[in-house]
Amino acid sequence: MGINEVIMFCLFSTFLIYILWTFFRFLHKVWWIPCRIKRIMSSQGISGPAYKFPYGNTKEITNMRNQSMSKPMEISHDIFQRIQPHVYLWTKIYDTEMIKEVLTNREDAYPKMDMEGIAKKLLGEALITNEGEKWAKVRKLANHTFHAESLKRMVPEMSASVEVMLENWKHHEGKEIDAFKEFGLLTTEVIARTAFGSSYREGKHIFEMVAKLTAIDVRNVYKIKFPGISMLMKSSDEIEAEKLERGIKTSILELVKKREKGRKGETEDNAIDYLGELMKLTRDTNINKRITLEQMIDEIKALFGAGHLTTTNLLGWCAFVLSVHGDWQEKARKEVFEIFGNKNPSSDGIARLKTMNMIINECLRLYPPVLTMTRKVGREVRLGNLRLPTNINIYLPILALHHNPEIWGKDVHLFKPERFAEGVAKATNSTAAAFFPFGLGPRTCVGLNFTTNEAKIALSMILQRYKLTLSPNYVHFPADIFILTPKYGVQVILQAIS
Repeated sequence: MGINEVIMFCLFSTFLIYILWTFFRFLHKVWWIPCRIKRIMSSQGISGPAYKFPYGNTKEITNMRNQSMSKPMEISHDIFQRIQPHVYLWTKIYDTEMIKEVLTNREDAYPKMDMEGIAKKLLGEALITNEGEKWAKVRKLANHTFHAESLKRMVPEMSASVEVMLENWKHHEGKEIDAFKEFGLLTTEVIARTAFGSSYREGKHIFEMVAKLTAIDVRNVYKIKFPGISMLMKSSDEIEAEKLERGIKTSILELVKKREKGRKGETEDNAIDYLGELMKLTRDTNINKRITLEQMIDEIKALFGAGHLTTTNLLGWCAFVLSVHGDWQEKARKEVFEIFGNKNPSSDGIARLKTMNMIINECLRLYPPVLTMTRKVGREVRLGNLRLPTNINIYLPILALHHNPEIWGKDVHLFKPERFAEGVAKATNSTAAAFFPFGLGPRTCVGLNFTTNEAKIALSMILQRYKLTLSPNYVHFPADIFILTPKYGVQVILQAIS
């Protein structure tokens, strides 16, 4: 056998071993692990739909979702069965004490799920996905950036952004406007101003690329891929996702270079926004505090994406419920004029908006931006009466709990902000983990107060100027598009208030 034949034989043998290894890895993932988990859970009285090789129940879930969200619905807040039909049909018991134990995660037994494929390209190693030291480093920074005093400094910037939007609305008085689309532009402008010291125009291409990458992730979320196949053959979505990931990285680095160039000669103390603080962390002399350039990019990417989507959807659904429930719109308007008059909102006044807070909480209950939270079991643990094996994934159904009549009563699907008149604890009868639109425990969303403050400012300034009426052209189409979204927008008629 000549040298060429030996080389070919070695290459072929290596390739064959790789194929066999990949095949057995695939079988282990899609057959052995699911069957083992089903056996362990069945022995404890936990049953579910039959597992189907090789895609489990993902195909069934996809078909159910496609069918339930294929058409618009009548105007109603009863959306649980439509948005998550598989959870509605297959889950019968919601143990809020167990959910609280998982989210508080006192012994680090329930870390975040591992990100794979396109989802990892979208979320990377950001605050919302990281664990351990990586998470702690940035969480401390984010807590500082978004604490009460920092938020007070952001109020004028937020108000200025809303003023720009409302100035444009003057051209649409008495006409229809898509409030959801307008809020998308507003929230990106606010993020750009407050977190990055720039403007929507400067970051527009980053927002657009993140939006496209999000859409690709949504299309692929329930697809099962053969392990290693992406190394040999990539789908068009994977190719596009890689292109977008590179484009986002390049654009963020350009944003960072522009900041460094613009701040030459300034002290580090002047870097008070989120971008400036992240840049300081990449240069920290203490290696235990320092973050990598890739981590910084992922944090910025996450804020450009999830950071503005959450507020956009909250504002969109608030505009919808206020347009439908005119009595509560008038109550909110009366409160706004009593506290602010015709002036822009102040940080002290925002804290006194009790009616507005009730409305926002009820909107978050009926239309939570994040529908489900996920964790994995880091090691074999006992949760309540259950023994959970390592690496099993846990899904915490926010929407299901927010629409549970056993917690909220028979009027669970009605818009009744008065539920929250005496606070969340009273509204939930002190039920643990019954209401958590922004999470619970140590990993509660760091942007909670940022988002709600922005929503209160925007809604207050709108109500000072306009009465919102739902347009006859509005189509009620709640859809799960990464987060709970009004698929065809929120069309309202603007009626100027004299």
